[in-house]
Amino acid sequence: MPPVPLPALRCPYRPAAPTLDGAGPWWSGLEPVTLRENVFGGDPAQATRVHTAWDETGWRIVFEMDDLRPWATLTQRDGPLWTEEVVEIFIDPVGDLESYFEVEINPLGTVVDLVLRRTLSGWRKDFGWHVDGLVSAARRTATGWAAELTIPFEAIVAAPPQVGTSWRVNFLRIDRPNGPNTDAELSAWSPTTVRNFHRPEFFGTVEFVGKQLSEYHAV
Repeated sequence: MPPVPLPALRCPYRPAAPTLDGAGPWWSGLEPVTLRENVFGGDPAQATRVHTAWDETGWRIVFEMDDLRPWATLTQRDGPLWTEEVVEIFIDPVGDLESYFEVEINPLGTVVDLVLRRTLSGWRKDFGWHVDGLVSAARRTATGWAAELTIPFEAIVAAPPQVGTSWRVNFLRIDRPNGPNTDAELSAWSPTTVRNFHRPEFFGTVEFVGKQLSEYHAV
């Protein structure tokens, strides 16, 4: 069973920035959430921090990874990024845990986007869905690598969220510090307690809040 309570994040509104800027000025004053090792909930060997904010048209997420050896080889969209190093976002805006969107990005900036739908035999993956209008980038940093994504609301919901809207979400990372064909360390904002991220009952909650920094709180 999931832990009680599950993690919650209050995601603040920020007026739209003209370009991607990593964890630069647009993000000033916003404390990140951190990922934990996915099975036991402890500190992962290499830390991951996640910043989020939203504007009128989309949700912006920055991942910052400590990584002594960032690597990836896959450059084709919707390739099996999960076999290498990657960060992921699972999004269930309805909150019924019957389907959710998955978006991944690797250190080369390659993207996977799909929908998963619950069936009697498990989860069915639909790679025919794409985040129309997705803006994304990845880059090396002094301590590892970083990735930023802007997900247009119109790509996943009929109407943009209002102040007070909540989504079920998880932020995730697959880290293979010893290179290809080695064991991965899995980390998550809301650990699923097994070596499998696909347990939506463990998703945390992201609430879209207003413009004041005093309204922002993350746990």
